[in-house]
Amino acid sequence: MNFTKMHGLGNDFIVVEAESFAGAMFFQPWAKSWGDRHFGIGADGILVTGPDDTQDIFMRIFNADGSEAEMCGNGIRCVALYARQNGLTCADEFSVRTMAGPRQVQITASSPPRVRVDMGPPILDPTTYNNHLTIDAGEQCFHITAVSMGNPHAVIPVENVEQVPLEIWGPLLEKHPHFPAGTNVEFVQILGETEIKVRVWERGAGITLACGTGACAAMVACHLLGKTSRYGQVELPGGGLWIEWDPVDNHVYMTGSAREVFRGVIGEM
Repeated sequence: MNFTKMHGLGNDFIVVEAESFAGAMFFQPWAKSWGDRHFGIGADGILVTGPDDTQDIFMRIFNADGSEAEMCGNGIRCVALYARQNGLTCADEFSVRTMAGPRQVQITASSPPRVRVDMGPPILDPTTYNNHLTIDAGEQCFHITAVSMGNPHAVIPVENVEQVPLEIWGPLLEKHPHFPAGTNVEFVQILGETEIKVRVWERGAGITLACGTGACAAMVACHLLGKTSRYGQVELPGGGLWIEWDPVDNHVYMTGSAREVFRGVIGEM
C-alpha cells in the first residue's frame, strides 16, 4: 500500500488515500500498527483523504492509539498540501470535509509550503462562566479555560511551560471525569500581547511537538482571559503558527507550514 509521510511542525502523519482501504472498519487497526514507532512507520496519526461528494476533498484523522479525532489543525495543512501536489485538486483554495464540519484552506506559499486554514468559530461552553472552571486532578488544582475547535481543549496558563510535568498532568486531565470524551490539554506561557508559548498533551497521542487546534484554542483562551490580543504567534516545540481570531466573522484562522518527508510502500499488517 502506498503512503506519504508528512508533518506540520513535527506533528507527523501517515497520509493515505481512502481508495487504498477496503472500508472504514480497517482504519483503526492500521493506525495502531502503522503509528507504532518501533514496529511500524511511526507517526502521531494517520490522515485518510480523497475526493468528496459535498466538498472538494475529505479528511479523517486517526490517532496512534486507533481513536478517531474530529479535527486536526496540523493534519489539515498536510492534507491540503498533499491534495494539491497529488492532483486531488488543481486549486490553491478549496474546501475540506472533516468530522467537525467543512473547512476552507488556502495554499499561500509553495517554497516552503504554507497553508492558511479557516478553522471556524470557537465553541465556547455556555454552562461555565466565561468558559473558566477549576478542576482537581491528582493532588493539583487546575484553573482551566475550556474551548472547542471542533475537538475539546483544556487551556491552562502557567508561569513557565518548561517546568510543567506534562507526562504526569497531561493524562490526568485528558481522562478527567469532567471531560467524558477526553480532552486535549494545553499549558500556556504568556510572552507578550501577541506571542504565547504552548506545550501540548494530545488526546489519543500524548506529548506532541505541535497541535494546530490547540494553538487556536490557546490564543482564544488567552484573549478571553484578557492576556493577549486576538491575533499572534504561537510558539510550540516544533515551531510557530500564526493565529487570528477575527472579530467580524468570529472565525479563527491558522497559518503554518506543511512538509512532505518521504513516500513509501508498506505490506499487509
